[in-house]
Amino acid sequence: MDKNNHDLIIEKESEESFESLLRRSVVPSFHINPGQMIETVVIKISKDWVFIDSGGKSEGHIVIDEFKDEDGNITIKEGDRIRAYFLSSRNNERLFTTKLTIDKTDKDLLEEAYHNRIPIEGVVEKEIKGGFEIRIAGNVRAFCPYSQMGPHQVTDSEKYIGKQLTFRIIEYGKKGRNLIISNKAAIEEERRKQRDALRESLKEGMTVSGEITSIRKFGAFVDVGGIEGLIPVSEISWDRVEDIRSVLSIGQKVDVYISKLDWDNDKFSFSLKEILPDPWTDIAHRYPEGSSHLGKVSRLTSFGAFVTLEPGVEGLLHISELGKGKRINRPHEVLEVNQVIQVRISRVDEGRKRISLSILSNDEESGQEDDYKRRLTEGGKGFSSGSFGMLGDLLKAKIEK
Repeated sequence: MDKNNHDLIIEKESEESFESLLRRSVVPSFHINPGQMIETVVIKISKDWVFIDSGGKSEGHIVIDEFKDEDGNITIKEGDRIRAYFLSSRNNERLFTTKLTIDKTDKDLLEEAYHNRIPIEGVVEKEIKGGFEIRIAGNVRAFCPYSQMGPHQVTDSEKYIGKQLTFRIIEYGKKGRNLIISNKAAIEEERRKQRDALRESLKEGMTVSGEITSIRKFGAFVDVGGIEGLIPVSEISWDRVEDIRSVLSIGQKVDVYISKLDWDNDKFSFSLKEILPDPWTDIAHRYPEGSSHLGKVSRLTSFGAFVTLEPGVEGLLHISELGKGKRINRPHEVLEVNQVIQVRISRVDEGRKRISLSILSNDEESGQEDDYKRRLTEGGKGFSSGSFGMLGDLLKAKIEK
């Protein structure tokens, strides 16, 4: 094949690829008003501009800086679908934006931004009564109330000063001289977009990465990049968690298992323990019936005592086993929480995750006394009051790992 034919084929393939991108756009040819949003396709990327199909005879273009990350890397590619807002038309060329920037926004566009919900960048200048003063569109001053700064309650106002954030204009008064803006509304709008994308990709049973956003007595909330859901306290660990803050902290990165996705009611449930090794796996081999073990008393109830054999594995010592031939009315007459005791495995029900325990007889205890002391001293596989204590640390190490 000669060079001319080869170049002709390459040129033809390039034209077909370009036409294919145009056909993928769902934007029809129609008149576009300033501030109007369209969903479109990236046609071409040059040094300074990103060209999009604007539904007309001419292409639309967006300043490429809008698609660069903090390191200057371009975050889109040809063929990507994006949302853009129409700004103006000059010399038969249509200018679009994904958000109005601080220094390149005409003041006249602020009203369009208000009516068409166009996101706008702003710098938090200072804290004032009731909220913050924000600089937008060059030197235009706007007000953001505390309640509209971020998705959560403002507890540390200093951390916002000097930051460049995205806002929406929620009130446009006195011909633009009285502007109230909201960072919260901008975040919620972005989260709705992310939520729509996640609805297509997330499925129950998947494992995803997230960040702990808040902690309550009943569990911890985690953001997985577009939706926020609950990790119930019972799903944090196979072990009983008394203090969630001893295991998790706000801002901590975690991998979670998706337990339930209820998109209609905006309720999402996650689990940490589902991605941790199940301590009950092969339990009957590790704790065969008749074997003796050291355990720590974790709870006392009216019917007996729960004894932790290892993190996540508890057995029940019934009250009838505690008297050593004498009748007792309450377990705390002979035991106390955190006490280390020697127990025998009476029955293992692996399916229901239940272990029944008994107290060793006097003869059995005497025969094992030397071994008991040795295990306490050497910190072997059995529990001691020193070696067992930090269950929270053990769990935290598993999660971080």
